[in-house]
Amino acid sequence: MKQSDINILDLPNEILLIILNKLDNIDVLYSLFGINNKRLDILLEDDVFTNTLNLVTTSSITDLKLDRFCIYILPRIDHCIKKFIIEGTSIERILLAGDYKNLTCLELFNFEQDKLFRYFTDNSVFRHIFQHRITDLILHNNDQYISKMRLDIYTRNVYGHILAIFKNLKHFTIISSSFHEYPHLSISYLPATVYFSSTLTVLCINVFHFEDCLYLLDGRLKQLSTLIVEIRYIFNLKLIHHNKCDLHNLKCFSLTSYYVTLDYDESVVPLLRRMTHLEKLTLYVRTRSRSAFVDGTHLQNEILLHMPQLHSFIFYVSSENLTFDLVHRKSYDDIQQTFTNIKYGQTSCIIDNFNGGFKAICHIYSLPFIFTRLEKITTHFPTIVFDTVTHLSAYDVISMKHEFFMRISRAFPMLKHFSLENERSQTWEGGKWKLDQNSSYSIIKYPNIISLDIMHVDIDYVVQFLLETKTYLPNLTELKVNYYQLKSATMNFTRDATRSNCSKVKRLIVEVPRVFSKDVYQYFPSL
Repeated sequence: MKQSDINILDLPNEILLIILNKLDNIDVLYSLFGINNKRLDILLEDDVFTNTLNLVTTSSITDLKLDRFCIYILPRIDHCIKKFIIEGTSIERILLAGDYKNLTCLELFNFEQDKLFRYFTDNSVFRHIFQHRITDLILHNNDQYISKMRLDIYTRNVYGHILAIFKNLKHFTIISSSFHEYPHLSISYLPATVYFSSTLTVLCINVFHFEDCLYLLDGRLKQLSTLIVEIRYIFNLKLIHHNKCDLHNLKCFSLTSYYVTLDYDESVVPLLRRMTHLEKLTLYVRTRSRSAFVDGTHLQNEILLHMPQLHSFIFYVSSENLTFDLVHRKSYDDIQQTFTNIKYGQTSCIIDNFNGGFKAICHIYSLPFIFTRLEKITTHFPTIVFDTVTHLSAYDVISMKHEFFMRISRAFPMLKHFSLENERSQTWEGGKWKLDQNSSYSIIKYPNIISLDIMHVDIDYVVQFLLETKTYLPNLTELKVNYYQLKSATMNFTRDATRSNCSKVKRLIVEVPRVFSKDVYQYFPSL
């Protein structure tokens, strides 16, 4: 046989499967399934190709591909499919294309209440699938939280109704479709029957108040063993009494709260002490106005000693305190020594003192750092790479130089949202102006930043970020800035050297809402 006559179908099944397994299963099915070759059809009905189908249009799916799948492919392999990853806009076409007797997992992108909720009602044509077959549901929620919305109504109409429809649901995860918050679960003032399940074992959701987290653990979710919760506000409502029994069923708990709390000791610590059978704990919390920093000794004595079965502890805790006792000011070594008896891996810390030492922030965290946010770092953050951080805020009372921002770009390669607060000029030191004439600085590149908040800074930092000879922001789409500083930095919206970093900005937020002039729109052509 000549080499030119060799066809891929001449290969034995074992070799052919090895080759096809290296390709995207959607492309393989689209190109090779149903082309009048029974051997190929049998091979492609293997679990490797049909178990999970990702038909999200933002991936490799075009309208033409989706048509072929819905008309020719899905009706023939529907019995093989166990998981669908689909767009909300195509849910009807895809789910009507087959019976899907073995479908147990549904991941839905761009969920919007107004457009899609009709599919989650008692009259839905998919009721038989949702009620009896789906055990795992992942919603990428495209609804946006706004401050005036009634979260209790949204909870009743959306989250509560989903639990009522999906009667066999075991795993329920809600993810934001964008960097905006989706509407939080709020059950504090709703009856227990609104959000109730006897089957749910894993829940990942954002709640509004700490109280909502307590209600989730009051027994209404009887089988819950894993709770991953992000809490917007943590404060202690002492007038409300909750079940304080130990949470024996809970094996995995993750608590994340990005807003500073004054009630860490009164709220978070007592809750964690109830989790006596916990095996995995993830904790991200920011505290303020405690009598002492949260350190290793505190974590060990107040929390970890109450969890004898714990084998994984991942954490970030920041403490922002006033330190009037300068004699007992804590150092990096002081904090690190408190972790001697903690057995859950490496740790590190950052200590920052301000205002002559009367104010301090202590960050303690496990290594490697796995969280997506880091708040209030200063000019002496550690020389490690935080490759998971997408949201960063920096603050200091001393000047931040070009080298600092260069370090930021290297230490946070995945940074998307950057907020800066510093009113100390880059060019004012020791009571005199020091103009920066160094033209040898390399341009700082932030390829992933889409949102920049420089509202509370000296004008030097507005220039630092907008001047193309200093900073390159190719994907900046949201800018928060003082209008008059912006006007000055751009020379009344005429400066060519600051145009490039403004060219893709779609959302310009200034200190007071205003009607922008024609010059602004010409300078920001994407507004």
